[in-house]
Amino acid sequence: MELLKIENCRKSFDGEEILKGISMSVNEGEVVSVIGPSGSGKSTLLRCACMLETMDGGVLSYAGKTAAHEKNGHVLYASHAELKEIRKTFGLVFQNFNLFPHYSVLKNITEPQMLAGKSKEDAEKKAFEMLEKLGLSDKAKSYPCQLSGGQQQRVSIARAMALEPKILFFDEPTSALDPELTGEVLKVIRDLAAMHMTMIIVTHEMSFAREVSDRMIFMENGVIRAEGTPEELFSSEDERLKSFMGRLSGN
Repeated sequence: MELLKIENCRKSFDGEEILKGISMSVNEGEVVSVIGPSGSGKSTLLRCACMLETMDGGVLSYAGKTAAHEKNGHVLYASHAELKEIRKTFGLVFQNFNLFPHYSVLKNITEPQMLAGKSKEDAEKKAFEMLEKLGLSDKAKSYPCQLSGGQQQRVSIARAMALEPKILFFDEPTSALDPELTGEVLKVIRDLAAMHMTMIIVTHEMSFAREVSDRMIFMENGVIRAEGTPEELFSSEDERLKSFMGRLSGN
């Protein structure tokens, strides 16, 4: 089943075209990594997919429901009520955690669930379930400032997972972490992949992307330059791709 479809997505900032007609789709259970040099448009694409940015052109749909479409040169988004339902389809894990510093770990996870309509009892039950799954059951009463960066990122993953999305987006999930803390977050994502969680991961971790992805998308200058299985991209004869992937892989 196709969970996400983006067609001809275009986005400019201050007259500079960042996305130049990107089209991609993601099926249920797929793990897709989006790679490319800084400034290639990876995070902008993710933000457009999550509707944190509005597209200048294109079509966006989730599980067959149209979130945005283009008409007469303008992008029209679905109604507020329709978008509220569509947003339940996905969760987003930010690179800088985005936890509320004045909320405990437990409240950081329960509050979004309660805003989505869950009772406090059900929200807390789900929160404890997620914390145990991510090895953080002893941190429920802690505050973000009392946690390591890796623990904070695992809490943000627990928060996203508690909402039971069909797709999880990760925007450079390890870029704000010290190298020794990166491994614990990548392990969580590996575990999610083993559970066939649908994920779109913007990352610079080449060896990790190769291991966990069903497909990889290489972006450069606002376009998709290459797309395929990890084996196809890592064995590509495209000199630019070889240079980029070899440099980040340490080869």
